[in-house]
Amino acid sequence: MRTSRLRTVHPVLWAGWAALATGAVLCVVGWYGVSGERYAERQLPYLASCTIPGAALIIVGAVLLARGRESIAARRVEELYGLLVEDGPGGPEETGRAALAPLAVSGDLLMVPGGTLWHRADCPLVAGKAEAVPVDSKLVAGGELDPCPICEPAEETD
Repeated sequence: MRTSRLRTVHPVLWAGWAALATGAVLCVVGWYGVSGERYAERQLPYLASCTIPGAALIIVGAVLLARGRESIAARRVEELYGLLVEDGPGGPEETGRAALAPLAVSGDLLMVPGGTLWHRADCPLVAGKAEAVPVDSKLVAGGELDPCPICEPAEETD
């Protein structure tokens, strides 16, 4: 069961937004200062003290935002993987199923073209898929296909 939790913003994202905002303000101040000066030698201090650091802060902010979103996405993938592999609330003992019993028990063996596993016909990974075809025993014998870890098909083929 998934528990509800408050959505929090990652500190790297806050830093990225702050750097972007500060950089934008510095660029505007630098532009305003440069636009008020007629001679290039009087414009250089505004470029050096506002516009160039402002542009650098904008770049830093963009990088921080990209890295922050990447870490959030990685954390979400890890959370989803954890939900995928967890046993459930009571484990296999409460469901009445033995811990090592396969999910599928059919004798027909199937594979998906381009796939790397072979399955029983009632395996949840291929059940109802129109593209599933009978297993070619040459592929299994050659070691090109591995048995499915979910349905655990028998090693002997037709």
